[in-house]
Amino acid sequence: MEALLEQSPLSAGTLYRLLSGSVCPRPIALVATQDKRGNANLAPFSFFNVASIDPPILAFSPLLDGSAQPKDTLRNLDDLEECVVHVGTEGLIEALNTTSASLPREEDEFTLAGLEKATMQGIRVPRIAAAPVAFGCKLVDVIRFGDRPLAGSLVLVQIVAIYIDDELWDGRHVNMEALQPIGRLAGSDYVRITDRFAIERPA
Repeated sequence: MEALLEQSPLSAGTLYRLLSGSVCPRPIALVATQDKRGNANLAPFSFFNVASIDPPILAFSPLLDGSAQPKDTLRNLDDLEECVVHVGTEGLIEALNTTSASLPREEDEFTLAGLEKATMQGIRVPRIAAAPVAFGCKLVDVIRFGDRPLAGSLVLVQIVAIYIDDELWDGRHVNMEALQPIGRLAGSDYVRITDRFAIERPA
């Protein structure tokens, strides 16, 4: 297939399948937010990456649903401009899957997934106690790309606090074998890091 989208537009569903199936594997963020009443929310996002090192900025992109309604994550960030971003790992895969369900806004995904909460320094939003890595963040900006179904919003958050298990971090490197991060492919498929290779970068 070769298409000039201005002349031969593709449906949102087709674009989603094409992009999610070809831009992969993608790291997964499990993002905790909280509304103004103190209700916590957890949601996974595989449109996620590092946007800047200094200042330390993370980026993730929630999509509007099929009815063009925003996820609770976006609504909660309007209430409280803070979140905790956890790295998706093999140990959290069941929680990632469980918290991807569409639930009433007041329902707590921590409870649904059987996850214990822990405090995050400098942030009012709780972190997942069992998560090996968590970044406490404050909202920098939300760039909205439209109001149609599956339109995305680029959420930029600045890291203000970090939690990482001692066994994962030696002061210079993250222990990948201990972290066991996973990546998202298309549909229900994920990948592990059990088959890796290294290439020396040119000077």
